[in-house]
Amino acid sequence: MAAIPEKLTANPQPQNQAKNLVKNVFMWVVIACLVVFCLAPVMWQVLTSFKVNQDISKLPTIYFPSRITFDHYLDLFARRPFWRYILNSAFVSITSTVLSLTMGAPAAYALARLRPWGSKFILGGILIVTLFPGILLFLGLLEIIQKLHLGNNYLALIIPYAAINLPLTILVLRSFFEQLPKELEDSARMDGYNTLQMLLKILLPMTVPALVTTGILTFIFAWNEFIFALTFITRDEMKTIPVAAAQISGSSTFEIPYGSISAATVVGTLPLVVLVLFFQRKIVQGLTAGAVKG
Repeated sequence: MAAIPEKLTANPQPQNQAKNLVKNVFMWVVIACLVVFCLAPVMWQVLTSFKVNQDISKLPTIYFPSRITFDHYLDLFARRPFWRYILNSAFVSITSTVLSLTMGAPAAYALARLRPWGSKFILGGILIVTLFPGILLFLGLLEIIQKLHLGNNYLALIIPYAAINLPLTILVLRSFFEQLPKELEDSARMDGYNTLQMLLKILLPMTVPALVTTGILTFIFAWNEFIFALTFITRDEMKTIPVAAAQISGSSTFEIPYGSISAATVVGTLPLVVLVLFFQRKIVQGLTAGAVKG
């Protein structure tokens, strides 16, 4: 028998394993670089909030503090009513989110299942509205707020926040309602449910991931919004966290309190982090379920 060439009998498995190892190492290096790039500003704010003032202004820059202080956080709540600012942001954000979901869910169901006359034009209009940045509505809203005397009123923030997030809420929930099997609605109607009962007792509980995902997006927008809150609310006790953090001043005109500002941003961001971590499973379900038709 003719001898089999040695090259043909060589096992290619070690070479494949080496290539896979290189690919995995490269992938994890890229992921680590992206994580560091995204989290570097956050870590800088957190570290700055624990630095003493001498280390903050020292050159060359001290990246990792050798002396840790909590004075910036204590000063934040001792000299300012920061708990009130947190409650203001929470009240405005939660109320606008609930209002947006309350109005958006029935509208989304009507567009998905009832198919009213002109539904395509309505959807087109909703989609166009979502493309406009909120700042374009500023002057018009300012005129409305002045005419209705809503200045220094929580409604001056709640109504615009809910209205701006309503188109996104309708579009997201409509896609979920369209994916639900229509047999559920037929069975519910045979059992005597009307449209409102069917929506509240059967359909909405099945779209909890979509409601949570949309609600968190709405909540984050309302929590972080700055321009409307700065203009429509001028009373100090009614300010929200972004405005209060931006208006923190030092002991003199020429002093910028970087430590207090960093502490304020950390305190203002922490509730959002806790909220996302608490609902992370529902958020993932909402994002993935909306991408695949069953």
